[in-house]
Amino acid sequence: MSLRDILGWSTYIAALLLIAALLPHTHFDPAHSEFILILGAVGLWRYSLGIYHFLRAMGFTHVAYPAARRKVQAMGEVAMPSHVYLLVTSFRIEPRTTARVYMAAFQEALTCGLPATVVASIVEYGDEGLIRALHQKVDPEGRIELRIVRIAGTGKRDGLAHGFRAISRSAPPPDAIAAVIDGDTVIEPGIVRRTAPYFAFFPKVGALTTNEFCSVEGSRLMREWHRLRFAQRHMYMCSMALSKRVLTLTGRMSVFRASIITSPEFIEDVQSDSLDHWRLGRFAFLTGDDKSSWFSLVRQGFDTYYTPD
Repeated sequence: MSLRDILGWSTYIAALLLIAALLPHTHFDPAHSEFILILGAVGLWRYSLGIYHFLRAMGFTHVAYPAARRKVQAMGEVAMPSHVYLLVTSFRIEPRTTARVYMAAFQEALTCGLPATVVASIVEYGDEGLIRALHQKVDPEGRIELRIVRIAGTGKRDGLAHGFRAISRSAPPPDAIAAVIDGDTVIEPGIVRRTAPYFAFFPKVGALTTNEFCSVEGSRLMREWHRLRFAQRHMYMCSMALSKRVLTLTGRMSVFRASIITSPEFIEDVQSDSLDHWRLGRFAFLTGDDKSSWFSLVRQGFDTYYTPD
């Protein structure tokens, strides 16, 4: 942190303390009516912001997105990319889940009707055997290209970076797209053809993320809590998509232009993102790769989008 940053934050905090000191003591007394007014003002701001995002989300869901979808559908095959990459990162996930994830990826690559490559970024040798067996089962004729990338168990960021480089070595065409999928995410059939055309329709969109539903094993309370969180995520994503600036490219499933994820700058941003602290030095980020990828795209001037269906 620079001297300018320290002075700026000090000034900001001092101003807040000064304003608080100028208020009457009754404003800080829970038994006084003016204390309730302060809480009411905060609540009004908080819930009016929520209503604002709800209205924006309704506008996107019922007006803006359907209009864009109709125009995309009218473009037909012209909007489809010449190649699709499905990058899946797996590390210490139970075999049953791994099988479901890769089975869905292979089936989607086979049925999307486009040249497709599945890139598996893995650590365990056992996963490699399972993935190859699934590939042979789904695609005995070998129409889908399978690339296995094995790395040391140094984290998801390294796994993504090695996967991106594997795609780069195949020299993807300029209009190719790449779906980045978590090792516990089962994609739905038809997702490639429902997301790919938006890159042709919106030339400035560098990546988009998708709607998600969770499968939770546990108590009913835990299931309902996750459903609520995912419903909130959906609303805020729709609101931000109205401005083509969603606030995160969810690591569970997002689609990128292949030309972006194969650039050295983007790969470095995802693999080696860090924070410099004025006293404690540099912190290398271990998680939050979806925030790093979002920041890299926005810094390069790309828009981000959301497909709610």
